[in-house]
Amino acid sequence: MNAMNVLNLALWSVQGFLTLFFLAAGAPKLIGRGLERWTGFSELARPLVIFIGLTEVLGAAGLVLPMATGVLPWLTPLAAIGLAIIVLMATGFHLRADERVNALETGLWASIAAVVAIGRWDLVTLHAYAPPWVLVAALGLLVPSVIVNLIVLFKRPVKSGMPGPVSELVHSEPGA
Repeated sequence: MNAMNVLNLALWSVQGFLTLFFLAAGAPKLIGRGLERWTGFSELARPLVIFIGLTEVLGAAGLVLPMATGVLPWLTPLAAIGLAIIVLMATGFHLRADERVNALETGLWASIAAVVAIGRWDLVTLHAYAPPWVLVAALGLLVPSVIVNLIVLFKRPVKSGMPGPVSELVHSEPGA
């Protein structure tokens, strides 16, 4: 087995793992169950939570379906970049809630998605014949999404009673 086959196998493994992660993260936001366990979603408008969940589920599909089907495979690295951006924005929510471990975790998820994007970037350069409107449409969706999320993040008041890391909750319980 040569180095390119090993790299391809490793990338497929990571893509599958990330797909499962983002499906598990996005589905509850779409159906609205179990969100009380996650930071910041109770203060967000339901349509924004649905939008975040939809982008995570579509990004998860974009990590594997284009390459697996051979239809527009250059979308895979772009989906990985989009997911990395979404997860980096989630890092901001965790930092505002003083959840440093969770912020580190989301940063690691973003770096894993970035590795997939870098590893699959040759698909974008090999398929450079993609029409210009694709890039314009992607940027037209991505840039406003980032701006809206940043506005929500920085305009949202920080509640002093918001729970911190799980370790603080465990140690603050009576009898702990």
